[in-house]
Amino acid sequence: MFISEAYAQAAGAAPGGADMLTSFLPLVLIFVVFWFLMIRPQQKRMKEHRALVAAAKKGDKIVTNGGILGTITKAVDSENDVEVEIATGVKVRVLRSAIQDVLNRPMTAGKGGKAVETKADNKNEGANDA
Repeated sequence: MFISEAYAQAAGAAPGGADMLTSFLPLVLIFVVFWFLMIRPQQKRMKEHRALVAAAKKGDKIVTNGGILGTITKAVDSENDVEVEIATGVKVRVLRSAIQDVLNRPMTAGKGGKAVETKADNKNEGANDA
């Protein structure tokens, strides 16, 4: 007799669909916050870096991931590497993916139509001219 009453009481405790939605809502909100604060800005930076590396041409001063400063002496768009002169008469081949930054970026129009450099890295220019 007592067992049948216990089964009857347990049957009414099934969770509803609204309870599941409210339990997953914090996880969804956390993912949305991560998307806008971390993932999206990182993807934008990666896209800009790929465009910068793809636009590297002969005569550009660059910095490699290893910290080597040099000037591109040969760059072919169809190849994955460039030739970089790191000292007078010393040339090395570097993968395009190993280029960290281009020091002499092109000028863009700023406020009032004045030409403004997109990044101020001029402090390193001439560092390898010793």
